[in-house]
Amino acid sequence: MNQERIFNVLLGPHVSEKTTVVGDEGSQIVFKVARDAEKHEIKKAVEQLFEVQVEKVRTVNVKGKRKGFGRIRGKRSDWKKAYVVLKPGQDIDMFGAE
Repeated sequence: MNQERIFNVLLGPHVSEKTTVVGDEGSQIVFKVARDAEKHEIKKAVEQLFEVQVEKVRTVNVKGKRKGFGRIRGKRSDWKKAYVVLKPGQDIDMFGAE
């Protein structure tokens, strides 16, 4: 996989209350990924970018919410997230916390 595709597959970490709990309980990290990204691409991208070993990847397609702005109806964009499970002993220090 070329370097450009790695940066196109992984869009960034997804930080929420649920992902914090998932990360604390197990060695899982949640990423926002490209909508056309496949599991093996996500695995290779994480392994090359963070120099860790990935055990498995689960993906979720998130539907955008319908929102109203007065009389105008709109819809947020759909997006995809990936739950990346790291092998035992592996860790990614996302925010530089010690």
